[in-house]
Amino acid sequence: MRDFLPRFPRPWLALLLACCLALLAACGGGGDDDPAPGPTTGSLAVSIGGLPAGVAGAVTVTGPASYSKTLTASTALTDLAPGAYTLNAASVAQGTGTLAPTPVTQQVQVNAGATASAGIQYAAATSLALGLQEVASGLSMPIFLTAPPGDSRLFILERAGRIRVVQNGNLLATPYLDISALTTTSGERGLLSMAFHPQYASNGYFFLYYTNLAGDIVIERRQVSAGNANVADPLSALTILTIPHPMFSNHYGGLLSFGPDGYLYAGTGDGGGAGDPPRNAQNTNVLLGKLLRLDVNASSAAQPYAIPPGNPFATAGGRPEIWAYGLRNPWRYAFDVPAQLLYIADVGQANLEEVDVRPVGQAGNNYGWNIMEGTQCYNSTSCNQAGLVLPAITYNNDTANGCSITGGYVYRGAALPELAGQYLYSDYCSAWLKSFSYSNGTASAVKDWGITNVGNILSFGQDAQNELYMLSGTGKVYKIVRK
Repeated sequence: MRDFLPRFPRPWLALLLACCLALLAACGGGGDDDPAPGPTTGSLAVSIGGLPAGVAGAVTVTGPASYSKTLTASTALTDLAPGAYTLNAASVAQGTGTLAPTPVTQQVQVNAGATASAGIQYAAATSLALGLQEVASGLSMPIFLTAPPGDSRLFILERAGRIRVVQNGNLLATPYLDISALTTTSGERGLLSMAFHPQYASNGYFFLYYTNLAGDIVIERRQVSAGNANVADPLSALTILTIPHPMFSNHYGGLLSFGPDGYLYAGTGDGGGAGDPPRNAQNTNVLLGKLLRLDVNASSAAQPYAIPPGNPFATAGGRPEIWAYGLRNPWRYAFDVPAQLLYIADVGQANLEEVDVRPVGQAGNNYGWNIMEGTQCYNSTSCNQAGLVLPAITYNNDTANGCSITGGYVYRGAALPELAGQYLYSDYCSAWLKSFSYSNGTASAVKDWGITNVGNILSFGQDAQNELYMLSGTGKVYKIVRK
């Protein structure tokens, strides 16, 4: 081998070596001179200022690939896909006041290998003042207001049995439905509420809660007519449930509502009479004094409703329709979907009016009537309170405060962001407008919004945009607006 190289002339040897080196270079040569791959993600530093100690911010960051994160304080977000990120900041409560963010919305571009920044500053918001804007008048005892999902119309129920439509600001002359021949306004009877099916836009179904001529409670399904969206089909009635209500003409409860679980809820009164003489509210074998939960998504004449899974007495111990019990007259209740809470305004006997607040998925709650009235033992110096749900707030039934609570809703509209999360309610006699916040099992201080001279408040209403209304015994409907 050592004699091999000398046989080649030196020029040929140099050429051979050059070719070998070129071949090695083309194949990578085993060298490590390739550039390192660049970064593929970026970062976003979010500064949230102006918050006192113990007060959390409310900033939601959304971006590519369905990214979503809620921030309560300054944070550095890492490993973010490059792209545009949107920050939405919400007002937060501080005691009885509100801290408002600036800016409310902003967009930031995150680039690979770089850190973008965004800032939100909280400061005391200008004090919110509420007023009422008249949206309808000339009505006969407007008892309830609602709207189908995604619909701009208002549907207003008159207690005598008519459903009226407000479209583009005008009260239509022809009722959506008239069942006045099926009911009476004797005592506390009448057409008391309605609920649109969550898929009303496709199936046209809605449900009524009224008292029949015998004074019994009727829950009934109806359907919109095929040819006119502002008129219901008068021949579409399907009875879902009839609840006997003998002896007395008061305490009917009265609200139907679809919960966030897609089931139909109904709040029934205890049957009337001072103190619930038959003790219906504590008797789980009767449907009076209860909150019921029904599956009506496949209703038919053969099977008007089914029992949803999770009902506490679905297999034993009481009527399977019952979701909660121990209620006196839950005239109005409300689901707050974002917070997953259920608010029940229960009318008191003689001393206390109350609002109960519990998680929406909590079954089998006993709200205490007629063992207790609000926070007090009823007709007794002591009582066994074990297992009873005590109210979040109460107020005295007297000339200074009122006579009968009218429950409302938690505000979740867009027009009054400072009001977000506040539960609004009133009193039939005093007609004030008050609110409170509820978090971590505790209600905050009650705020009086200074609303006066609007007549007896029969009910609240909520439209499809989550704006709220007050319905007056003067025949007028008012929207709650910024003053």
